[in-house]
Amino acid sequence: MDIDSLSDRILNGERRALARAITLVESGREDHRAQATELLAHLAKSKRQSLRIGLSGTPGVGKSTFIESFGMMLIAQGLRVAVLAVDPSSSRSGGSILGDKTRMERLSRERNAFIRPSPSQSHLGGVARRTREAIALCEAAAFDVVLIETVGVGQSETVVSEMSDLFLLLLAPAGGDELQGVKRGIMEMADMILINKADGDLKPTAIRTCADYAGALRLLRKRPQDPETFPKAMTVSAVEEHGLEDAWSEMQSLTDWRREAGHWEVNRTNQARYWFDQEVRHALLARLETPQARAMMDRFSTQVGEGALSPSIAAKQMLTELAAD
Repeated sequence: MDIDSLSDRILNGERRALARAITLVESGREDHRAQATELLAHLAKSKRQSLRIGLSGTPGVGKSTFIESFGMMLIAQGLRVAVLAVDPSSSRSGGSILGDKTRMERLSRERNAFIRPSPSQSHLGGVARRTREAIALCEAAAFDVVLIETVGVGQSETVVSEMSDLFLLLLAPAGGDELQGVKRGIMEMADMILINKADGDLKPTAIRTCADYAGALRLLRKRPQDPETFPKAMTVSAVEEHGLEDAWSEMQSLTDWRREAGHWEVNRTNQARYWFDQEVRHALLARLETPQARAMMDRFSTQVGEGALSPSIAAKQMLTELAAD
């Protein structure tokens, strides 16, 4: 693969080249990883930045519908939008349906939109292992906004906040009592809570739910990266496309304030350090998958099973042997 040519095509905004590059960074082959690293290093010189928006929520809350309506609104304002959607993978076959592109039919036909579904491959946290690198590719391709849709499994999806500038939590009306709103973890990570499906018979319920969550947010500790009134809860309707422009205006206000106050660059710096730490951890775990390490693991496992060694002593001896290799 000609990395220089692929890099130039991505910098020119070619969607086909971008799709090919994401396939490259998602590959687990050693030669592909080397090429992906070279490509990312080459593209990093452009220093392009997009607004990264992470979006989480339970299944059925309408994340895909919201992303399509929100994306269409952004494109109407002259912006280029990339969507990275992560689908859960089967624990048996490892496969994923990857149906988000089909579900976002209108958005997928837009020239200024790019939609890429990826399998989670059992990676925890609601995102795929290489989503962060896919974001960097979309930034290099000059997309103004990158939307990262998580798997949608609930309150454990906080990893996406480590790769986004804004983290939106999408909730449904009457999805639970107010106590759900004060749970730590995903609520503390959210910059905005959007109550979707605020239309038809559900509109009054959505307004009450929004008030409940607004009250819950006031119970949380004030974060230094938030101006007054943030984080906040708002109602939107992805179907009727109500409230989307107001939500976007609030996102822009929050982004502008963070840039002026210096929180934007601090957040990006902290995220880079976080992912450096994660890459080191993954590389160390990968050493356990080599044939030599597997043989060593089997040997010590047999001794532990026979009672010749305790698990803690066997683990210590194995780590000592691994370090000596």
